[in-house]
Amino acid sequence: MNDSWLKNPQSLFDVRGQVAVVTGASGAFGSLAAKVLAGAGAKLVLAAGNKAALEETAEACRALGADVRTIARRPNTEADCESIMAVAVDAWNQLDILVVGSGLNDPCPITEMDLERFEGVMDGNVTSTWLLCKAFGKEVIPRNTGGKVVLVSSARGKLGHPAGYSAYCASKAATDGLTRALGCEWGKHGITVNAIAPTVFRSPLTAWMFEDTEKAKSVRAGFLARVPLGRLGEPEDLAGPLLFLCSRASAFHTGHTVYADGGYTAG
Repeated sequence: MNDSWLKNPQSLFDVRGQVAVVTGASGAFGSLAAKVLAGAGAKLVLAAGNKAALEETAEACRALGADVRTIARRPNTEADCESIMAVAVDAWNQLDILVVGSGLNDPCPITEMDLERFEGVMDGNVTSTWLLCKAFGKEVIPRNTGGKVVLVSSARGKLGHPAGYSAYCASKAATDGLTRALGCEWGKHGITVNAIAPTVFRSPLTAWMFEDTEKAKSVRAGFLARVPLGRLGEPEDLAGPLLFLCSRASAFHTGHTVYADGGYTAG
């Protein structure tokens, strides 16, 4: 066994020169993932439907020194997903990492939720993820270079929620199942497939929970009563697990859902 890495264990987390596709790059997790990989030296293809927000993320990544390409496209069809992968191949003839940061929620009591809304959540969180993985595999498997896939799950893939999350919880449980299935299917190709499952972390959508208002304090107190570490998540709490799962530090980890939740799902 080559143990040269012992002279610099941090080299296990090195992704410099790797080519990463990040979808949902205009959203909270996708934008964070893009910036983390940019700062770590990866080359990036960023995809999102919101072109203005996508370019904002791209500029932030370029400011961190990254070589960045963008494609204003959502992963709705096989053609969309293949086009996203093609940007990386056309630019660098290389593809190493896929981070699926795209997704959505549409809370509604099941008795009031119509089939179209349910299917919208499942399409946004499951079907698009499946299509992206398929497109990534079709490109990477024949190259025999291995690869890294990181999906975005949620604590709600394991736990229910009383506020109309029947579609969202089901979609994230499916994401966990896809993670395990592809982890088994692609192991022989040297491709690891894992998921990050956060709970509440600071983002534009959750900023109100961090505020010093009576409503925020009340909601926060009720939530934190179940979080052993006693606080809400910060972006850097997701950055470490992401870099681990995108680098060779996780070379022997596949099919896992990593809970970045302060211990929320442990209790």
